[in-house]
Amino acid sequence: MKKVVGMSLVTAVLLGASAFAVDNVKVSGDAKLYYYTDDKNTGDLFSKTTSVADTALRLGVTGNLVNHVSFGVTGYAVSTLGLENNLVSNTWSSAHTSTNPGDVSDEAWIGELWIAATYGKTTVKAGRMLLDSPLSFSETWSVTPNSYEAFVLINQDIPDTTLVGVYAGHSNGVNAVGYTDGPGGVADNTSGLGLDGIVGAGGKFGTHGAKGANVAGIINNSYKPLTAQAWYYNVVNAADAFWLQGDVNCQLLKGLKLGAQYTEISPKGIYAGVHDSKGYAFKVGYEGIENLKVSAAYSDVDKDSVFKVSNLATNNTVKSQSKLYTEAFWNYGYVGAPDAKTVNLTAEYKLDIAKFGAYYTNVNNGIFATLAAPRVGVDMQELALTATKSYGALDTTLAYVSTDADDQNNGSQSNSIQARLTLNF
Repeated sequence: MKKVVGMSLVTAVLLGASAFAVDNVKVSGDAKLYYYTDDKNTGDLFSKTTSVADTALRLGVTGNLVNHVSFGVTGYAVSTLGLENNLVSNTWSSAHTSTNPGDVSDEAWIGELWIAATYGKTTVKAGRMLLDSPLSFSETWSVTPNSYEAFVLINQDIPDTTLVGVYAGHSNGVNAVGYTDGPGGVADNTSGLGLDGIVGAGGKFGTHGAKGANVAGIINNSYKPLTAQAWYYNVVNAADAFWLQGDVNCQLLKGLKLGAQYTEISPKGIYAGVHDSKGYAFKVGYEGIENLKVSAAYSDVDKDSVFKVSNLATNNTVKSQSKLYTEAFWNYGYVGAPDAKTVNLTAEYKLDIAKFGAYYTNVNNGIFATLAAPRVGVDMQELALTATKSYGALDTTLAYVSTDADDQNNGSQSNSIQARLTLNF
């Protein structure tokens, strides 16, 4: 295991706070240990060759510089703690790199470093930060999220309405849609060793898309049972896109929730001449019984689509996460693919012993396609069962996933087990 030489993560983050006279300083973070194993490709559960593990540290500091001006600094670090030499053969985070066989690097980077100013009901935020919008967002399901270097404007002067404007010039997501202008058109942030394909090797930041991205959004709640949102994206020299969504709490039956989504991604620039990507989804949920949540959702992506209806800021052509209601628990990259017709059934029940979840996803696809692969029909079925419990500051999740996909494990069903531990501080 190779050690990173330089200023420690803790020192780098705390130095940002101690260098100024600041008020209301808050320090927070977490430490994670994630483990994964499967029995794919003639392997066995818990064997080294089919197992993955990683640890991650997040340390953040926020505070006020002066009235109405705040700041935030968050550092991330990932390390296998040498597990790749004994118990596992791969890492979760794709920020790891390897220069020699068996030599896995530790990596550390500043994922958030921002300053924000508020005047009335308007806030301007600039720097490195996490973002959350339907087609460009920070994926938080793994040990570390991707982040952006961006300017964000948020205004709430209109009653029950939030206006959002974003310019994201850089990000550290793996292979964001669009390429650099460098030699060969190589994507800025390539994936390292890990299975998640979220953060680029070394946590490196590069141009977001081809030449940055502009985002505008409006979220309205004037009719209280309904939350409506509309988003527009201009990924420079790569694509224009919009996303419409409405979620309503039904007034006729308490606990009934309905939702609808529609999106369209129109390639341009270096992708000019290829088909638009279109998709829609519907969801029905019920939360009228104490501690129980159930839902059913359906989505359909146009067969002539090129981009997947999923995150444009990470590995869109492979397995980036989708915000469609039908997204799977674990097997990302299928639900948003061209010609994917998906059904998702979800049930969650909270008991004193733990919160239990059951998630079933069925994707039927006649022409599964990526920008880099031929069109091949790929169906996928996933059943995930989870148990989640918090013990004070320690959050624990145990998950079992059954996967049956045409392009995995020679087309045969496989099993995987995950254990996720997060210590909050």
